[in-house]
Amino acid sequence: MSKVKIIAGLTAAASAAVLAIMSPTVEMEGGYVNHPSDPGGETNRGIIKTVAVEYGYTGPMKALPLEVAENIFFKGYLEKPGYVPLIPLDPAVTEELFDTTVNMGPARPGRFFQEALNDVCPTLKLSVDGKVGPATVAGFARCQRILLCRTMLPRLDAKQLAEYDRLVRVNPSLKVFHRGWVNKRIGNVPLEKCA
Repeated sequence: MSKVKIIAGLTAAASAAVLAIMSPTVEMEGGYVNHPSDPGGETNRGIIKTVAVEYGYTGPMKALPLEVAENIFFKGYLEKPGYVPLIPLDPAVTEELFDTTVNMGPARPGRFFQEALNDVCPTLKLSVDGKVGPATVAGFARCQRILLCRTMLPRLDAKQLAEYDRLVRVNPSLKVFHRGWVNKRIGNVPLEKCA
């Protein structure tokens, strides 16, 4: 991938994140192909001819410039399906959505994402319409906070318990407090508060 500025106003950090998300897919897709069994027909860098034309490319598909492909990928496979707001939330998930969108088009990956969010965070009850809009992005952010909380609380409790155990080992007179510490302090913030 080149280091071209993809859209006006994109910060260097955002541009780097976008390029990092797109690079593995572009590399995997490779160059020009025109396989007779592929209903997409002529394809270069994972972009079919009809999509390239839709975004204003008029040259031969074999000569599709990388800069044009990057622009199409950003506008058609990240921006249009609504994935750009997901980049700062989770670049890895965004990369997966981008890659699947390049492979399958935008509707199915959006539905996959919404279904997965509803499975992981059933309180969201997102409409599964394949459109990754503000409600889906907000739901993902909320789900991340819930999952992070549900992951962090037990880990924090485990560290706290280990410290209580260490304190008793180095000062056996503190053993009298150990049971109370554990009963009152370990698990005292229930996972239900993560919602």
